[in-house]
Amino acid sequence: MSGVGGVGGGTAVDGAEHPRVDVLGTRISAVDPARAVAEVARWIHEHERSYVCVTGVHGVMESVRDPELRAIHNASGLTVPDGMPMVWAAHRAGVPAARRVYGPDLMLAVLARAAEEGWSSYYYGGAPGVPEELARRMEERFPGAKTAGAYSPPYRPLTAVETYEVRERINLSGADLVWVGLSTPKQERWMAEHRAALAAPVLLGVGAAFDFHTGRVSQAPEVLQRNGLEWAYRLHREPRRLWRRYLRNNPEYLARLAVRPPRLVREP
Repeated sequence: MSGVGGVGGGTAVDGAEHPRVDVLGTRISAVDPARAVAEVARWIHEHERSYVCVTGVHGVMESVRDPELRAIHNASGLTVPDGMPMVWAAHRAGVPAARRVYGPDLMLAVLARAAEEGWSSYYYGGAPGVPEELARRMEERFPGAKTAGAYSPPYRPLTAVETYEVRERINLSGADLVWVGLSTPKQERWMAEHRAALAAPVLLGVGAAFDFHTGRVSQAPEVLQRNGLEWAYRLHREPRRLWRRYLRNNPEYLARLAVRPPRLVREP
């Protein structure tokens, strides 16, 4: 397959089994959690290498403004519907089987499978100490889960030497899964940049899951998540950091969708 970084590609899920829905140019994989986990397992079993984007309105709107980011999403092995607006878009496009594949829940589902299969995980991202704490908690939650390593990158671009060292560290760890918690769009760019150089079959950009699963940030109540109101909860909890994102993106998303409805992608 071909794609950003030379590995992976949207055609893996553009067929009848895993259709994609064009949402303002970003191709969302119309899957459910079980199918997403099964696809990750297939990559590992068949020695393929790809990456997973976990995308909602924020990712779609960032991709509207940035064609390179949109290409990264569209070249993924899976770009799963992280938010209910993506699920509703898939339903509107004629894929009623699509379900929300929430990043933190996807992480737990894949790690449960990893504990059964013997897959190992590398945790990349988060503040100092967070990826190590996350690894410890996941090992406690899923007996048999294996940690290959953990690394918290600095809050600045890595030098060429640091980039090489990070790649070597991950490759030498023998990880099957690389969990990337850098937030959108940083994590998508990181996966696309490093995909070809990393031996691990699967890279997964799960953003806030690092902070959620270590208890640093609380998750929205399930009733708000089911009704597409997680953004309101997060805005209430972190207004200074998130107000620009939600108050700009949400109205613009709805306005653009009225002009360009979601549609099923029938060709790669």
